[in-house]
Amino acid sequence: MQKPSINTITIKNLVNFLLILAVILLFATALNFRSLSQRAAENQALAHAELVRAGLTAHMKAGIMDKRDYYLDEIKSLHQINKLRVIRSQEVIRQFGKGRDDESTADALAKKVLETGQRLFERKEWTLTPTVRAIIPYTASSEGRLNCLGCHKVAEGVVLGVVDIELDVGGYRNHSLYVLAGMTLLSLLFLALIILNTRRTINDHVQTPLETLIDHAMEAYKKHTPIPPEQFKTREFTNVAHEINLFNSDIIAHQEMLKAKNKELIALNDEIESTLRETIYTMGIIEEQRSKETNNHTRRVMLFSQLLAQKAGLSEYDVDLVTAASPLHDIGKLGIPDEILLKPGRFTDEEYQLMQNHTNIGFSMLKHSERDVLKAAGVIALQHHEAWDGSGYPQGLQGKKIHIYSRIVALADVFDALYTKRVYKDAWDIDKVVAWISEQRGKHFDPTLVDLFLQNLEEFIAIGDRYKDNCFDYNLREHNTAQKRDL
Repeated sequence: MQKPSINTITIKNLVNFLLILAVILLFATALNFRSLSQRAAENQALAHAELVRAGLTAHMKAGIMDKRDYYLDEIKSLHQINKLRVIRSQEVIRQFGKGRDDESTADALAKKVLETGQRLFERKEWTLTPTVRAIIPYTASSEGRLNCLGCHKVAEGVVLGVVDIELDVGGYRNHSLYVLAGMTLLSLLFLALIILNTRRTINDHVQTPLETLIDHAMEAYKKHTPIPPEQFKTREFTNVAHEINLFNSDIIAHQEMLKAKNKELIALNDEIESTLRETIYTMGIIEEQRSKETNNHTRRVMLFSQLLAQKAGLSEYDVDLVTAASPLHDIGKLGIPDEILLKPGRFTDEEYQLMQNHTNIGFSMLKHSERDVLKAAGVIALQHHEAWDGSGYPQGLQGKKIHIYSRIVALADVFDALYTKRVYKDAWDIDKVVAWISEQRGKHFDPTLVDLFLQNLEEFIAIGDRYKDNCFDYNLREHNTAQKRDL
């Protein structure tokens, strides 16, 4: 799942916060408007009630109470008044009578106000036409200019009656709703402006500089050039650019040092490898000299093996390995006594068995090394006298169970032995060599290698003729150079 961007996360969190804040503010405003509307309606009801009281008192003093209906009807006609009536208390009824029919009837709320003398408000807010019913008591009092006790024969503080007014407060509610709607629209507008401004700010000062910083950091690392900090507008990104420049400087310095060390290690490793190969070749020469082999036998076997490995399609690494390891194919002969190794005549069965043991001796000398070239040399030393048909020694391996390195060196070694003069034989004619090797195809030698050998016979003959027994112009350094060149 794709992760959200900084822009998205910031805007989401900001929107959530602002929406919660807007809801709280609107809710608080609605409650405040409700409270103000209720207070305004109550004050209006009190004002009307006081007006009714003053008018009725004036009618009473003027002796025109029978005309009070005109006055009350005028007040009812005022805006927002749905109902208006005056209810007499029992004290007034006993003194002046019931008056009109509606002045002596009282419901439960009106009776409660007559009994307690406390004003009461009944609100119906959640209807299509919201109203407020105000029941205001009038008590007998001798204070002020309107002395009730002068007309009413009651005690101070007695409730004389109530004014029951029902006001239409739809206007208050509608006004509140208009104000809330306006505030909501204004809040949404500000919210949209804040979101747009925040998005632009994040894009201009966070997202775009961050992407630019990443691109420039990669380019600075590749080209080894510093990031120009002055291109950033904020202090934070400028500081980060400086830090990246310092980091890149350290990395580049370490890389240069590592490159230098790596070159030294490569040179040292090449020197070690060259020395190892020289040592291997020298050991082959030592064995060659002790065994009274013909001159350049080791070199010819090495080059024959190299050529045959190339023709067999081995990898460059394997070709290099078999070439470097082949000089040690007969290293085990160093462990054979001179009286057997240098015997001019035929071996007895016992002597032949001892002579065959040079393969095991050579493997024992090399098997403990962890170097690839010496491990390969050990395998070649052990198996180069094995035969494709299983008639060889020391293990009687057959076919591809014999390592490809050993199969290659076996053919190269035998070809050199037949094609060159030895103390116990003259060099064979090339036709005789080819005939014998062809006869041993699938018997002593890998048939595929024999086919490759015969197909490229002229190249093998050229190597043999170039490094005949009387050639002494070869040295160890040239060996390594020629080996790398030939590969």
